[in-house]
Amino acid sequence: MLNVQNCNLWSFKHLHLSIFCSFLFTQVFNDPIHGHIELHPLLIKIIDTPQFQRLRNIKQLGGGYYVFPGASHNRFEHSIGVGHLAGELVQTLKLKQPELDISERDVLCVQIAGLCHDLGHGPFSHLFDGMFNPEADPEHKDWKHEDASLEMFDHLVKTNGLAQEMERYGLILPPDLTFIKEMIKPLKSDDAEWPYEGRDENKSFLYEIVSNKQNGIDVDKFDYFARDCHHLGIRNNFDHQRFIMFARVCDVNGRKHICSRDKEVANLYDMFHTRNSLHRRAYQHRVTKSVEIMIKDALLKADHHILTKGSGGTTLCLSKAKTDMEAYTKLTDQVIERILHPCSCSNEFTLSPLEEARMILQRIMSRDLYQFVGETKVCNQGWTKNWPWLFWPTMIVKKTNKKQQQTYTWARVVTLDYGMKNKDPINTTYFYTKANPTEAFKIPREQVSKLLPVCFAEKILRVYCKNSASLRDAKFCFQSWCHENDFLTEVTLYSVRRVARGLIMKPQSPIRLNRHL
Repeated sequence: MLNVQNCNLWSFKHLHLSIFCSFLFTQVFNDPIHGHIELHPLLIKIIDTPQFQRLRNIKQLGGGYYVFPGASHNRFEHSIGVGHLAGELVQTLKLKQPELDISERDVLCVQIAGLCHDLGHGPFSHLFDGMFNPEADPEHKDWKHEDASLEMFDHLVKTNGLAQEMERYGLILPPDLTFIKEMIKPLKSDDAEWPYEGRDENKSFLYEIVSNKQNGIDVDKFDYFARDCHHLGIRNNFDHQRFIMFARVCDVNGRKHICSRDKEVANLYDMFHTRNSLHRRAYQHRVTKSVEIMIKDALLKADHHILTKGSGGTTLCLSKAKTDMEAYTKLTDQVIERILHPCSCSNEFTLSPLEEARMILQRIMSRDLYQFVGETKVCNQGWTKNWPWLFWPTMIVKKTNKKQQQTYTWARVVTLDYGMKNKDPINTTYFYTKANPTEAFKIPREQVSKLLPVCFAEKILRVYCKNSASLRDAKFCFQSWCHENDFLTEVTLYSVRRVARGLIMKPQSPIRLNRHL
């Protein structure tokens, strides 16, 4: 009996010593978005690793920095912000609802997942997995940065010996490592059978904090909405602090979900409207896309000529570096500096494919961008499966009899939505009332407002011309192609408006755009 008491006494003292050490070595960050934030010492140890520090050199908005001068922020500060907000939300739930039995282990795991959710981003963020990788590595075109985040997290823990540190701060391995990775890349599943191993079904709400596959309302969006709007100079109408204040967990058909107060439904619609506005005004901006297409083309030209050393002394090209985390750790936005300013003693300088890549990047620096030809709304969803650019080269040859034009155009379908394709995300969101805070329900859209959108997604076909000398021919061909396939263009809409006003129409010349689009 004495031994048990001594053991309990030692455990009690050890627990208080750990808490005391945690308090001593907690680090404070002065963040421009969230103010002074305090992070757990284990999070600091993760931040102070090469795998996390690489995020300092990956732009949050990819090529957007070349269009919006203020958008110089990186994945590094965004990840710290998400880790902070993840802790804020889970701590709020823990304080308000002690019956949820949220442990300190749970809190720490959620914070780590928020901090590490973007470890797998490649150069220029979504440009790498969304534009470069599908063309450079067609066999793995469905690869996403979340896949690399899981591998990079394992690599980070192993190479920096953090497993012992995690156990020292109370985590239980490997279950907690599994739980963290499940939160970084959760499953979208409505199956009756519980799909996760890290936590039981009674902790299902924890999987909705960092990356919410249920309705898209998560702290990742909270941070990048506030941070991107701040750096872009765009007003953010969504108040994430208010959401956290009113967040509550309710039971829905045997599973616990994070719910919001019924009066907050309009605030949530503002959040999704903000998302759509950011995509329309910044992320999918026509000049931003022009720059990103050029960066993508340059990386494709340099793919097999920029080699990075990986594990075991192997060297990998740009498109294969993602298969080796040691090589991938060294791959950041600085790859364009290796193309623009190669070492004079390297054979990179004499390779003609690298010279072509360098010329493309130099065009960006001198603002000689790919020219915007035109765009049109894609009403028939079938067009998104049979990509229009398959017909584009044939059409140019037919209209202009210039075969060399085939390589000088580029088309892309841009999707603008509320995050769930053509679905209303609020239809999968649960609410509670002040009178009955334990009962969750959905709010029909007709009870919210009659001014809500009917359609929640649209697709836009955009065409760019890589050679400014061919711009006039490309515009003529694009307008002809749209006319033959019953698509509306800016010229068509202008003509319709003039006809509606009873004006006499003259043949319209192609729209002229200035040098900076």
